[in-house]
Amino acid sequence: MHAVRKQRLFLVLFIVAFASIAIGLIVFALRENINLFYPPAKIAAGEAPIGKHIRAGGCVLPGTIERANDSLDVAFKLTDGQAELRVFYSGILPDLFAEGEAAVVSGTLSEAGQFEATQVLAKHDENYTPPEIADMAGDGVQHQAVCEVMSYDS
Repeated sequence: MHAVRKQRLFLVLFIVAFASIAIGLIVFALRENINLFYPPAKIAAGEAPIGKHIRAGGCVLPGTIERANDSLDVAFKLTDGQAELRVFYSGILPDLFAEGEAAVVSGTLSEAGQFEATQVLAKHDENYTPPEIADMAGDGVQHQAVCEVMSYDS
C-alpha cells in the first residue's frame, strides 16, 4: 500500500472513530433530559415509567382542585376522557389554570400512582390544540370543546 493511501486510510478511520465517540457522548449526556409525554390513559395502564421525569396532559376535572390553606400545595385531577390522573403540585399555578381547561404537567410518577408535578403549564390560546389531544378527540375540534366533552363524559 502506498504511503499516501495509508495516510488517507488512517485519516478516515480517525474521523469515523472521533465522530462515533462524539455521538456516543452526546447521546449519553442527553438521555436524562428526554421528557416523554403520556396521556392519563397510558399512565393508568402502567405504560409510564415510575420515578422518571415525564409530561402528562389533559383537562382539569371540575371540582377536583384542592388547595392547602397554609401553603402553595395544590392537588387536582387531569383526564383525557378515558382515565383520570391525580396530580400534586407545590407552587404558584399559571393565571390561565382553571377547572375544565387544558393543562400539561411535568414531573415524576410515584409508585402509588400519584403524579408529583414540578411544573404546570396551562393553555395559552383559545384556538390552540396540542397534537396529542387533537388525535384523541378528532381533527378540527377546538381545545375548549375537547375539555368540555371530556369533563362531562367522566
